[in-house]
Amino acid sequence: MRQIQHLKTTVSAVVIGAAAFGFAGVASAQQSVPSSVDDIIVTAQKREQSLQDVPIVVTTLSQELLTGAGVQDIKDLQILTPGMTVTSTQSEASTTVRIRGAGTVGDNPGLESSVGVVIDGVYRSRNAVGFGDLGELSRIEVLKGPQGTLFGKNTSAGVINIITERPSFTPSIEGELTGGNYGAIGGSVSATGPLTDKIAGRLFVAHRERDGFYEVNDGKGPNTRTDDGTQNYWTSRGQLLILPNDDVSIRLIADYSKRDEYCCAAVQTRVGPTQQFIAALTGAKGPGQAPYVAGVNKAPFSRLAYANRETPQQMEDMGLSAEATIDFPSINATLTSQTSWRDWSFQQGMDLDYTGADILHRDNDGSNGYGVRNLTQELRLAGTTDRFDWLVGLFATKEDIYRDDSYVYGTDYTPFLSFLLTAQLNAVNAGIPISPGSIPCFTKPGQTPGGFIGCLGAGGAGTTGPGYAPGKAYQDHYSQSSESVALFTNNTWRVTDAFELNMGLRYTYDSKRLLGIQDNLGSNGAACGAVLGNLGAIGAVLGAQPAGTIAGNMCLPWANPLYDNRAISEKYDDTDLSGTFKASYRFNKSVMAYVSYARGYKGAGYNMDRVQNSTPTNPLPIVPEQSLLFKAETVDSYEAGLKTTLFNRTMLLNISYFDQKFENFQLNTFLGTAFVVESIPELRSKGVDADMVWFTPIEGLMFQGGVTYTDAKYGHFTAADMSSPGRFPQLSLLPGARASFAPEWSLTGALSFDRSLGGGLRGGFNLSAKYSTEYNTGSDLLPYKHQDAFTVVNGRVSIGAEDERWTVDVWAQNLFEEKYTQVGFAAPLQGTAFTNTATPQPNGTYYNQATDTATYNAYLGAPRTWGVTLRVKY
Repeated sequence: MRQIQHLKTTVSAVVIGAAAFGFAGVASAQQSVPSSVDDIIVTAQKREQSLQDVPIVVTTLSQELLTGAGVQDIKDLQILTPGMTVTSTQSEASTTVRIRGAGTVGDNPGLESSVGVVIDGVYRSRNAVGFGDLGELSRIEVLKGPQGTLFGKNTSAGVINIITERPSFTPSIEGELTGGNYGAIGGSVSATGPLTDKIAGRLFVAHRERDGFYEVNDGKGPNTRTDDGTQNYWTSRGQLLILPNDDVSIRLIADYSKRDEYCCAAVQTRVGPTQQFIAALTGAKGPGQAPYVAGVNKAPFSRLAYANRETPQQMEDMGLSAEATIDFPSINATLTSQTSWRDWSFQQGMDLDYTGADILHRDNDGSNGYGVRNLTQELRLAGTTDRFDWLVGLFATKEDIYRDDSYVYGTDYTPFLSFLLTAQLNAVNAGIPISPGSIPCFTKPGQTPGGFIGCLGAGGAGTTGPGYAPGKAYQDHYSQSSESVALFTNNTWRVTDAFELNMGLRYTYDSKRLLGIQDNLGSNGAACGAVLGNLGAIGAVLGAQPAGTIAGNMCLPWANPLYDNRAISEKYDDTDLSGTFKASYRFNKSVMAYVSYARGYKGAGYNMDRVQNSTPTNPLPIVPEQSLLFKAETVDSYEAGLKTTLFNRTMLLNISYFDQKFENFQLNTFLGTAFVVESIPELRSKGVDADMVWFTPIEGLMFQGGVTYTDAKYGHFTAADMSSPGRFPQLSLLPGARASFAPEWSLTGALSFDRSLGGGLRGGFNLSAKYSTEYNTGSDLLPYKHQDAFTVVNGRVSIGAEDERWTVDVWAQNLFEEKYTQVGFAAPLQGTAFTNTATPQPNGTYYNQATDTATYNAYLGAPRTWGVTLRVKY
């Protein structure tokens, strides 16, 4: 727990303007509460329209609904959006949004996002860049399916369009103070009003702190932290609205956020036989890992994580944007200019082995992290006539990305690798006992070691052979620059009063260049070099397969001399034509049907990691891949929908069928030693979306919900269809299988109530829930990464003054303490999931569950959190 003095400092900061935990975003005086379907306005086609007139699937979420459900950032948003999942993995920077089973894992900055994030018209190029406190929200629109015309860069799976509150000429000051479990405390203040008769301003400032969700066993140290998964950040956002005359509007926004937290430890969900090695290395300090119980850890949701190294992470995000609109009444048209500059950076340290042993880690010394800087400029000219709405535009962006990466050998790396190799050799050559606490040797019974054969030494007395000295193994740097220019148009022709046609086209030119240097440090690589130099002698003594096992383990990417001072220079240009065609017919004021086709595009990129594989001339998987380029991803989507407005415009019920076919789907997956990007030939996602909003006859009572049925499966493919055939064994569960994070059914519902209670008081409540059927959380679909069906419920009860001068909320997130996994993964170096056979197993894949010896870890979903929020408004 934090010290009392620190708590006092935090509270003081909140009082004078620092901010926000809990339910940020208080209803403004200028925001009218929707009371009928006609009040629901969206900008999904870059113009204000009634939701029921837009021929695409849009889930729109009002300010009141977002507040009631406790939505602060994109991750919170999924409880209100069927068919959408948001996950984080080894850091909060690794945030991934998926819609209808399609999305891009966020661990690789070289990948563009399948689901785009747009905040106040500014495209955020990575999901992680859009992650954070969203401040005062007006509404959020979730557009499902490819968006290949509008919204900045093309996206292949959807767009999250976030609209925050604009400055107002009506003065208002709002504030909140929140406290909750896990030591949570924070608050926010905001103010808006006129600066002159033509300029209004708005300022929002927030701060939040919270202890970690995980208890940490620090093993051998030097980690001294006892919790992980903390939060500690502050954010600010200032705006100016300038209205020089009736035809011109200028909106300027500056924002800055800073996070300084500890994340992300993981728990063991299945413990393999390497646990005995971890226990031997941590010794009296403890097991260093969850105890081995018949291969299964019975209590991952005790939230006990093992990490002998700290997990600090720092994020800094800042940006400027300017939106200017000029109306031309004489031609009934509007010119819009959207300019932005953004700078986002991230640094971290982490325990790479997720145990209490000192095997591998990253230092938080500025050598691990990545950043994104970009400039964007968009121009749109839109107009309307009696029968025609037209829009033409240009979008251009210049983006620079960097990534720094390094690994550090711990004192236990050499002995752990010795244990691991001896265990693997025992599978081939019986009679070599594993002696916990000692350094075993690579000898075959009855034979004399030759060449390198002997013990893998740690440098101590009585050992032979080179080991790995504790310290930094390598330091890599990657720099990617990209330029993209697009011309686009989106037009609607009202053929009759009931029948409309819409066509959008976008021509995109992308250019990317990657420069990098991969560099081993010191004598790192000597052990691998010694093995390769004596591979013949090793094979003569132990046999070809054991020799290959030794070489494969001694020449892992971070220990391979082939990467020493390796320069990288690649360049790629591409063009694409994407767009959409829609036809809609309104049978009457209450019923509209539509069909649509859309083509989406996600650009090619570079995998900024050390990736190695076998080649026809070198069967050992130790050769660095010559090119880090992966292909562009495209999708063809067909939809047919019906939008209905019922019960005197108090209910909407919309339903649509979708069929999306992705080609060269960019699968980013962790294969034990590195993140790799493999272009899967085909992913097909088809199903049904349904949304409902009901303003009930009971005053102040509203229901909003949705259902998504998704059948998302990979097409059938073989090793010959992959860019790197050698990776097929580890991805051999994918052909014909359901994609990860693609539950068959996803249901959401939110019941909200708010009305006058009399006596100058106002009260209300909100219950929000989401149910998902089972799905796999691993990109390789290993069964130990399975997540059963689960339901998450959030709740809030409010009471306050009728004029909103004060309001007290009592709230809970994950009210019923649902236990679920965000992402499961195989622990690095701790066992083997796939057999290394040259032919498939009887089930048609390379996976044989009987030979799975891997330890599996997981990043868990958030536990139950609760608290009280006081909000004031003047």
